[in-house]
Amino acid sequence: MSATRSILLVIALTLASRITAHYHSSTSSPSQQAEWRPARATYYAAADPRDAVGGACGYGDLEKSGYGKATVGLSTALFERGQICGACFEVRCVEDLRWCIPGTSIIVTATNFCAPNYGFPADGGGRCNPPNAHFVLPIEAFEKIAIWKASNMPIQYRRIKCRKEGGMRFAIDGAGIFLSVLITNVAGAGDIVAAKIKGSRTGWLPMGRNWGQNWHINADLRNQPLSFEVTSSDGTTLTSYSVASENWNFGQTFIGKQFDS
Repeated sequence: MSATRSILLVIALTLASRITAHYHSSTSSPSQQAEWRPARATYYAAADPRDAVGGACGYGDLEKSGYGKATVGLSTALFERGQICGACFEVRCVEDLRWCIPGTSIIVTATNFCAPNYGFPADGGGRCNPPNAHFVLPIEAFEKIAIWKASNMPIQYRRIKCRKEGGMRFAIDGAGIFLSVLITNVAGAGDIVAAKIKGSRTGWLPMGRNWGQNWHINADLRNQPLSFEVTSSDGTTLTSYSVASENWNFGQTFIGKQFDS
């Protein structure tokens, strides 16, 4: 091999090493998490009403629900009609080195939906239209990976396990024999695909998805301690027995077991 070719080979290997190191922001091995995929991201300002409410996933006040500003609204291609609510993603800024903050990534929970705008084509203003993969972040989260002037940024994302403090939360609402349960603070896969409820005088009763992670059933479960069985999208099922005492009431929230993260 000539001296010139040897020098070129060393330069190429050095550049490859620098590129890998520049974007490496996670200690987890690729076998533990999904592969990186391309998408784009924009942000909304703190004054936007979506900052105070949970939007399409039904989480309500995101601060009180424990999600804070580490949240994201997803486009149609990613939202899966609400089933994705509660899933966690790692997001990093790529390609545009003028605006990206090198070596950074953020972890966010899916809490909202970015509605399509069919008045514009997907490649000309309809940023959340199918088939676009698009993330809408609070500006506080966006600025951890990019300068705010970047606006609509190319990013990469991957699905990761959620880490949450404490147990799953079951917020009970409804009236009479109609019972609605909002399931939040879910670790592990994060998103719920099936839920069951049991009173002390019943067997296990399957609940239907109402919207987001709100689950409902028509059954008279008053004056009975309540247990919950929850299945996440990775197929793991977790049972929390007698989460609510027999004197539970609508409007109360109870804490159950938690998935491994």
